[in-house]
Amino acid sequence: MDLSGLPAIAIALLACLAGLVATAIWTDVRSRRIPNWLCGANAVLGLCYSGVAAQAPGDPWPAVGFAALHIVAALIVTMGLFAVGAIGAGDAKYYASMAAWLPIQQALGLVVSVSLAGLVLVVIFLAVRLPGRARRDKTRKTDFDKLPYGAAIGFGGLAAVLMA
Repeated sequence: MDLSGLPAIAIALLACLAGLVATAIWTDVRSRRIPNWLCGANAVLGLCYSGVAAQAPGDPWPAVGFAALHIVAALIVTMGLFAVGAIGAGDAKYYASMAAWLPIQQALGLVVSVSLAGLVLVVIFLAVRLPGRARRDKTRKTDFDKLPYGAAIGFGGLAAVLMA
């Protein structure tokens, strides 16, 4: 991504995104939770970025509208995945907040980027977890048996935004 054409405020918002992604990954890996405040802040900053980085100078509202539409579509899909037990509620909200950074026209790019990051995460998770499972009590389930998919959403979302 060529940052030279972006206003300074857009670059500052990207720096905030990097900080929010790092925080989300930290909390998801440490506690398998992604706080609501983080998802809310990410969504608000994403909408601000969409308006500031809009290609049409002087009229940011269409870009903000497409980003808001992306949030709604992402939330509907991810809450459906949560309802069937495929992902956690925090992951659903976090993915929808990452959608705020991109217009709906780039939804496929976000899905692919997060999916590829998820594939890498699964390989790492299995490599780290499998050796330790032999020594563990297999009857006791914990939150740490779950994949911290927020890491994939964060890395993939950040990559998608930077490639857009």
